[in-house]
Amino acid sequence: MTAPVIAQKAPFAVAVEAGQDYFWCRCGRSGQQPFCDGAHQGTGLTPLKYHAEQAQTLYFCGCKHTGKPPLCDGSHSRL
Repeated sequence: MTAPVIAQKAPFAVAVEAGQDYFWCRCGRSGQQPFCDGAHQGTGLTPLKYHAEQAQTLYFCGCKHTGKPPLCDGSHSRL
């Protein structure tokens, strides 16, 4: 397994829509951060599905080191 790449040391604010599925990039290599574009192929890392129960703004982890994936828990401040 390959370690994730830090996409950015801050969260990505995303307005999610109720009932929609989102696939958070775990590897950090996606060109469509914070979501997967298939760039993880060969890394041993796969995207994480997030289902939005309600419409709201969420903060998806950009550093890929969160303890509460896929959402930011402030881990980027310790990198």
